[in-house]
Amino acid sequence: MCGFRQWALVLLWAGAMAEGQPALTTIQDILYRADGTRYNGTIFIKWNSFQGGDASNIATADLALPIVNGSLKVQLVPTTNASPGAQYNVTYNSKGKNLFTETWAVPPSDLPLRVRDVRIATGTVVGPPPVTTQIQISDVAGLTNELAVRPMKGVGYAIGRAAGINQAGQIDGVPGNLSDCVRVDGSSGPCGTGGGVVPSFSDGEVPAGIVNGSNTVFSLSFAPSPAASLDLFRNGLLMKQGVDYTLSGHTITFFLASTPQAGDLLLASYRYANPNNPLGTLSPAEVICSSVGSSTSSTSLVSLGSCTIPAGLLGTGDRIEVQYQYSHTGSTTGFTGEIHWDTTTVISRSTASAETALAGRITFGIYAGAQSWDTQSWGSALVFAAAVGSAGADTSQALTIDFRAGMSGTTSDSVNLRNFTVVKYPAQTNP
Repeated sequence: MCGFRQWALVLLWAGAMAEGQPALTTIQDILYRADGTRYNGTIFIKWNSFQGGDASNIATADLALPIVNGSLKVQLVPTTNASPGAQYNVTYNSKGKNLFTETWAVPPSDLPLRVRDVRIATGTVVGPPPVTTQIQISDVAGLTNELAVRPMKGVGYAIGRAAGINQAGQIDGVPGNLSDCVRVDGSSGPCGTGGGVVPSFSDGEVPAGIVNGSNTVFSLSFAPSPAASLDLFRNGLLMKQGVDYTLSGHTITFFLASTPQAGDLLLASYRYANPNNPLGTLSPAEVICSSVGSSTSSTSLVSLGSCTIPAGLLGTGDRIEVQYQYSHTGSTTGFTGEIHWDTTTVISRSTASAETALAGRITFGIYAGAQSWDTQSWGSALVFAAAVGSAGADTSQALTIDFRAGMSGTTSDSVNLRNFTVVKYPAQTNP
C-alpha cells in the first residue's frame, strides 16, 4: 500500500513538470550540399534570453547538434510569439570550418517544420505583433492647449476658395465671383477697384524714330514714371541713362557716341503713371505703436514705456514721427523726461516742481546708414525748445524707442507717461 502511494506521488510530480515545460516546435529536414551529396557536420544554435509566448523564461545558451548523412531534427521554443528580438543564430560547421550563419524564427506548430519554414533574413527582428491602443487627446502633454488655439473651420468654410479669417477667428471661404480680387479685410470685389489704381507697365516697346546712324531723338508711347524705371536696350545691350542718352518726359535723346546705327534694334521697358491716377498709388501712414505708459516716483531714470521697431521695417526714405505726453502729480519735486532712439538720447528735459506736464514731437528721417532727427518739446510752464541731430542705429536690426523719466529728488510726487504714438511714413516716389 505504501509503495503504491509513492508511485502515485512520482507520477503526479512528473505530470506537473510536464505541464510547466515550454511548448516546443520540431524542425526536421534533410540537408544537402550544393553538389547533391548529403551534409555532414555540426550546427551550433545560439540564442539570447527571452520570454516565450507562454511566459516561460528561456535563459541564454547554445546547442551543438551533429548532422549525420544530412539528417536534422531538433525541438526549439517558438520565437515568433515570444518577446521582441527573440531568434536563433545557427552556424554550420563541417570538417572544423564554420561555413555560414543564418537566423531562425520558429513559429508554434504541432507539425514538424522544415528549415525553409524558419529561415529569415539576417537582421530581421521577429516578435509578437505590436499592441495598438487608442491614444486620447488628453494623454498627450500640451495637445489640448495647442488644439484650442489653432484656427477652426467657420460656417462659411468652403473648399476651393481663398481663405479669410472671420470676426470669431475662424476660417471662412471668401465670398465673391471667381474673377474677383481679395482685400486685406477678407472682402472681395472686381479687381482694380477699391484699392487705388496701380501704375502700368510697357515691356518690349520699340521707340519711335528713324534708325539711320544720324537721328538721335526717339520717343516713347508714355513718359516713364519714375524715370529710373526705364530699361533701354540697343541690340541687347543695356544703355545707361546719363551716359548713353538723356530722358525728358517721353523723349529719348542719344549722345553722339551712342547714336543708333542703321540695322540696330532698340527695345524699351518701363513703368508709367496710369492716366486715371497720375500721382500713382499713395502709401498711407502706418501706426507702429500707440499706448499708455506707467508711472514712477524713483529718483533714477526708469523706462515707463517703449516701442520696438522690427528688424528690416525701416528703409531709406522712410520717416518716423513720435508724439508723447508726460504728466506730473504733486508739486514738491520736479522731474526729468528722457527719450532714447536705440542708444542715442534725442531729448532730455528737466522741469520745475510746479510743472504739470511735458509733451513733444520727434521726427526721424531714414537715409543710408544713419538717421537725422529733430525734436520739439514744451510744458505748461516749461519754455518751448527745439533741437536737431543725427543717429547711427542699425535699422536692419530691431531697435527700441525708450521713454524714460525720474523725479529730481526723494518725494511722494510721481511722473506718468500718459500716452505715446510712433507712426511710420513710408518712402513714396511719384512722377
